Amino acid sequence: MSIPWAVAPRRQLVDEIAELLAESDAGGIALLGVDGVGKTTLAGQIAERWGQRSGVWVIGTATQSQIPFGAFGSLVTISEVGKPAALIHAALDSLLAQADDALIIIDDAHLLDPLSATLVYQLAQLLASAQPSRGRIIVTARSTPPIPTAVAALWEDGLLRRVDVALLSGAETAEVIAGTDSGADAAEFYRRSAGNPLHLRLMVLTGDPERSLPELIDRYLAGLPAAARAVLGFLSVREPLARTDLVALSAADAVDTAEATGAVQRIGNEVYCGHPLFADHIAADAPAPHLRQLRSEVAARLATYPHRHLGDRLGRSVLAMASENPEPVDDVIAAAQEALRLGDLGLSERLAAAALEREERFDGRLALSYALAWQGRGREADHVLAGVDLDTLSEDQVLAWALPRAANQFWMLSEPERATAFLGTIHRRVSGASARLTLDALSATFAMNAGNLTRALDIATAVLAAPDAPDMAVAWAASAAALSSARMGRFADVGRLVDRALGTEYPGLLRFTVGLAETTTSLMAGRTQEAYDTAAGFTDVAELAQPGRSIGELLLAEVLIARGEPAAAAALLAPASATLERTGYSWGPLSLTYLATALAQQGEISESAKALSRAESRHGTKSALFAPELAVARAWRLATVGDRHGAITAARDAARMAERTGQYAIAVRAWHDAARLGDVRAAD
Repeated sequence: MSIPWAVAPRRQLVDEIAELLAESDAGGIALLGVDGVGKTTLAGQIAERWGQRSGVWVIGTATQSQIPFGAFGSLVTISEVGKPAALIHAALDSLLAQADDALIIIDDAHLLDPLSATLVYQLAQLLASAQPSRGRIIVTARSTPPIPTAVAALWEDGLLRRVDVALLSGAETAEVIAGTDSGADAAEFYRRSAGNPLHLRLMVLTGDPERSLPELIDRYLAGLPAAARAVLGFLSVREPLARTDLVALSAADAVDTAEATGAVQRIGNEVYCGHPLFADHIAADAPAPHLRQLRSEVAARLATYPHRHLGDRLGRSVLAMASENPEPVDDVIAAAQEALRLGDLGLSERLAAAALEREERFDGRLALSYALAWQGRGREADHVLAGVDLDTLSEDQVLAWALPRAANQFWMLSEPERATAFLGTIHRRVSGASARLTLDALSATFAMNAGNLTRALDIATAVLAAPDAPDMAVAWAASAAALSSARMGRFADVGRLVDRALGTEYPGLLRFTVGLAETTTSLMAGRTQEAYDTAAGFTDVAELAQPGRSIGELLLAEVLIARGEPAAAAALLAPASATLERTGYSWGPLSLTYLATALAQQGEISESAKALSRAESRHGTKSALFAPELAVARAWRLATVGDRHGAITAARDAARMAERTGQYAIAVRAWHDAARLGDVRAAD
């Protein structure tokens, strides 16, 4: 955001960027620069040059960055909370319908929440590929970290042309100073400000050329009328606010004064700070009790009318949580569950924990346990679930409690035997067919991961044959059956099972199990491009939330290794394995296994040894399914140190291990590796 004032138009730069926008191979432009360099002003000048003075503006703010879809709230219509990827596509359709062919400006994109950032990525992807063009976007962002992954990917993936906005030159600074009629020494101001437009503006306003930019911001804010500072105070806890709300909280004269001084600016009916740094400084300087009081006043005002959209709903919960008048516990838990479904685990954790501090609630514990477990904090999740009094639960609640606890024990705590025994205990406790089928489906998943594919397939088949099997049971059973079938070489069954799994309401991370089944089937049929395309779909930025994105990168790396591209695979696996080994999922040991293989195939002796050691230390019953791959990694590792005999022996061990567990497709791959390592008998 910018403060309106005399700014030297960067005529040549504006013309150059307007030409870039017109090129068919660019979805738009990303303007990057330091705070105060004039990115917002430049975006407005480009829009005017483009012939769309207004355009559609989406503005990121610090308070909205905590809320899913916070920045897009009123611009998108979402009928219900569902899967994040589906929500993003629904929001994209809604945004495009409202924008039509207008230029879309995403301002301060570094302040976008992850879902909003992902929506922008999808938008840029669509516009870059649309023929004929459906429009263009301009994104502004701070050039220094932290920058959301999806925002940085806009220029890193080539969807937007990156333009680094430089500070003003001495001549441009002189032109700006001349336009202020301040009589200031342009050369001195340039030396002090280095050509930062915001710094220059505040120097002129305060008449103080000696101070740093942060010091000048504080001085500028201190010199504002009290009414204008009060308006900024409200915006420091909730930005933007409707002008009608600000008038109700302060007074019409106060809002007018804040606008007149440049402390705030209005876009439509919404009021924003004149610059994001203003809100930062106001919030940093205010005592905590004062901020709580401000949140209370804003929350009370917002409560006088229904929420307008999903972001507004969750934003009110966050605001009230840190105020003196929190929402009813029922509403807070509902918000925690919504955040969980949206994949915002941190927000869900905060809301659920806040609710439990006020009242003991089973649904609150359940939401908190999921939020913790999915962040890889298994011990904490188990502690939360252990606090439930089982005797007070209905059968449905027992099932809802038992499923995450068993899964947490199996993967996060690496206690598969305890988890399997626990499932058996719960199975004997419940009597409903639906509950028992769901428990059976999870046990099939456990059996598959433990390397007992025949048992997994038998249990899953029985679950899928039951006409009253609930969606959750079908999701687990079908995904386990699909991957088991692929690894056992029963390729004809895979497609049907994949469709069954993805057709449920609860695929969640199970879609990656399904994805591995698909890529395995394609690779074994020699359809490497098909396998690559399938895996690449899982690295789409719509799969932004971790660990999903890292699992998608693992799937892609597996295909790259099969295609003889170990360097590209290792580049993906290095960061992905660092993420996945912290989660406790079986994907962690597998990612390290593939990393060791990819590094060894490049002759990286030391690094492959380290990766293999990490893979072996994290391998166990929960990842026994992938024991053949671990043996293959050992084979390639031995080859790097010149131990040809040991390498061939290890590859043979991998193949025979796969055969013993019925993983005949994996055995074929292991024999292929043995042949590559010099085993002349592998073809036998």
